Amino acid sequence: MGIGRFSYTPILPAMAADLALTQAQAGLLASANLLGYLVGALAAALPALRGSPRLWFLASLAASAVSTILMAAAGDVATFLLLRFVGGVASAFVLVFASSVILDRLAAMGRPTLSCLHFAGIGAGIVLSALLVNAAGALGADWRGDWLVVGLTALVATPVVGVLVPPDARSSAPAAERGALRLGRPLVALLAAYFLFGLGYVTTATFLVTIIRGMPDLRSAESAIWLVVGLSAMPSVALWTGLSRRIGVVPTLSLAFVAEAAGVVGSVVSGSVGGAVVAAALLGGTFVPITALGIMAARSLAGTRRRQVVALMTSSFGLGSIIAPTIAGAIADLTSSFALPSFLAAGALTLAALLSLAAEPRRSCGDRILPQASGA
Repeated sequence: MGIGRFSYTPILPAMAADLALTQAQAGLLASANLLGYLVGALAAALPALRGSPRLWFLASLAASAVSTILMAAAGDVATFLLLRFVGGVASAFVLVFASSVILDRLAAMGRPTLSCLHFAGIGAGIVLSALLVNAAGALGADWRGDWLVVGLTALVATPVVGVLVPPDARSSAPAAERGALRLGRPLVALLAAYFLFGLGYVTTATFLVTIIRGMPDLRSAESAIWLVVGLSAMPSVALWTGLSRRIGVVPTLSLAFVAEAAGVVGSVVSGSVGGAVVAAALLGGTFVPITALGIMAARSLAGTRRRQVVALMTSSFGLGSIIAPTIAGAIADLTSSFALPSFLAAGALTLAALLSLAAEPRRSCGDRILPQASGA
C-alpha cells in the first residue's frame, strides 16, 4: 500500500516535466487516486459484500500493483486518471480488509501491540519506493521505468503476503455485524478530525518532492528528503502509541495533528537541508500514527460493526483529501508557490487538533483500543 499510494510523489516531478503537466493537472491525478480511495472505502463497507476478507485483501493488493505497473504504459491524462482512480479503490480495500484481518487476528492472539508493526508497513513501502526510484534513475530509467520497477516490486510482494497471512478457519467468513452503528459525539469528533486530516496532509504528501525541487539549494537532496518521510513513518506508530499509554489517545492525536501542521509549514518556509529534513520527519512521523490511532479508536466505539466504521473513517478522510491536491496545484500555478496552500493545510490540521479533543475514550494501542472479537 505504501508503494501504491505514495510512489507517485517521487516520480511526479520527472513525469510532469516530460509530459508538460501543470501543477493543477498533477494535483488532479492525486485527486483521482483519492476519489478512488473514497469510493473503495464506501464499497468495502457494503453489507452485501460477500467473501473472505483475506481474499479481498490479497486481490486488492494485486490490483494496486497492476494499476501501478500500467502507469508506465499510459500516455494521456485520461488514462492516468483512470489508473490512479483504480489504484485508490484498491488501496482503500487494502486498508479496510487488512485492518479487519490483521488487527482481529492479533487481538485473538492476545498480541494487540503488534498492530504498531502492521502500520509500519506503509512507511516501509515509502522507503522502498524512494530507494527504487533513486536506483532506477541512477541506471538511466525515465519516469516510465520508475513506475514499472515499483509496480513489479509490489506485484512480486503480493504472494509473499499471502504466505504470511494464511487462511484462518476461525475467520474464513465475515462475522455478522449486528445492530446500527451509533454516531455518538466521540465518533463524530473523530470523523470530523479525520476529514480535516485528509484535507490538511495531502498537499505536502503529494507535492513535497516538487516543492523541494523548486528550491535550488535543496534540489540535490530531494530523494533523501522523501526517504526521511518513509524512515520516520516506520517507527512512528510505536512511538506515538507509547505516548498514548502515558497521556491517552485523545491528547496524543491532538499533538500529532499539531506536529504535522508544523511539518507542513516547515516544508515551504525552510530554505535549508536541515529544516527540510525536520519538516519531512514531522510529516512522516505523524500521518501513519494519526491513521492508526484514529482507526483503532473508531473500532473500539463500533461494537460488532468494525469493518463499517473503518470504512466510514476512510471515507471521511477520502472526502477531505479529494479536493485538496487539485486546489493546491491550481493555487501554485497562479502564485508560483506552494506556500499559500500549505498554510491553509496547516490551518485544517490545527482545527483537527482542536476537534479531536472532543473524542473519547482515552485509550492506547495495546490497551483496550482493539476489540476482542474477530471477523469484522
